This record gives sequence, C-alpha cells and structure tokens, in this order.
Amino acid sequence: MTFKGWPAEAFDFYTELEANNSRPWWQAHKDTYDHAVREPFEDLTDAVMAEFGELRMFRPNRDTRFAKDKSPYKTAAAAMTSQADGASYYVQLSASGLFVGAGSYHLATDQLQRWRAALADDRTGRQIARVTDGLVGQGYDLAAAESLKTAPRGWAKDHPRIELARLKGLVMARTFPKAKWQSTAKALDRITGVWRDAAPMCAWIDANIGPSTLPPPER
Repeated sequence: MTFKGWPAEAFDFYTELEANNSRPWWQAHKDTYDHAVREPFEDLTDAVMAEFGELRMFRPNRDTRFAKDKSPYKTAAAAMTSQADGASYYVQLSASGLFVGAGSYHLATDQLQRWRAALADDRTGRQIARVTDGLVGQGYDLAAAESLKTAPRGWAKDHPRIELARLKGLVMARTFPKAKWQSTAKALDRITGVWRDAAPMCAWIDANIGPSTLPPPER
C-alpha cells in the first residue's frame, strides 16, 4: 500500500486513550489501532526503507514494573530505524501531531568518549558545529537524553563548542502540530524532508562515533 499519512482516526484514538488508558478500552478499540496507526506505519516503512532503512515500531505497552504511573499503554506511537552505524531516524505520532527527528539520543560510555574526542579535535569539531548551527538556523531543535549543567571534565567553560560538549547525545528534531497534511500523502515529504536535512549530521555521527561496542546493561 502507498503511504498516505495517518487518518484522523489515529489522532482521535490517542486523544481518547489519554482519557481511557486501560486494558478494557484498548481491547475494545484495538481494531482502530491496527488499521489507523499500525498499518500506516508499515506503509511508511515500505516507502522509506530503500533510503533510510527499515523502521521498527515501538511496542504500544508501557513497562510499568518500576513506574509509579501504572497506565498500561503509551499515549504515542513511534518507529525508528536501527542504529547499525550510530545514528537513527525517528517519527512519533500522538494526539497533538507528529514529532520527527534523527541522530543518537543517548550515547553509551564508549560513544560518549568518542563524541567528546571528535568535538575537541578542531577539524571534526568544527565540522559538526557548522552542521548543527545550520540546523538550528533552519528552525530545528537540538536535544539529548541528558545534558550536563557544567563543563565536562577537562573542558574549559569558555570552549567554543562547550554547549555541544555538555550533551550526552545529539538529536535534531521538529515538532509538527496536528494538521490536515498529516492525513495525506504530503506527510511522506515532510517526514523525509526532516531526515534529509539531518543526513549530514547523521553521517558525521556514523563516521566519528559509530555504534557502541559495549554489552547491553543487565536489567
């Protein structure tokens, strides 16, 4: 099937889920989730795989074992490409619209060391500074899972790239408030437009940071 965005039902589904986050409600409306949310994500995967790689949807269930909030379902649907080289592409749908981004949100310890080393190097550090400055100039937001409040150890507080050095990841993103185009074929161009703008940043991440080689943490 050709990707034609998500129908209005998808956004309504998450509006209602926010007010009725329970297993009985989900089971009663699972057919809506399947055809209005999951199937368009599958169509999007088919549309972008050749250029960006396969998108994998996150599970709709929340892990509530250690959470105070025991509501069983996520109030957004999201998918991401694999991080085989270090960077990935991401799209999220919720009642409020779309969130589209790319990069590496949380760097493992070995990746963080390579990130700061590449930043400190004048050649590679200036490269990524130019790229991120350009993205900010285009209206994109830069973010990470964590950010230090002060300079990392060994970094001068007035270093020209100190703001980047504080980040423990690097993601560029744009939030699109709910709009009619999100339920049309135009959604594909808007999503891939963000990802193409991110391509130089992702290529830098892949070349200078790459994937983590550490074993996954024990649960």
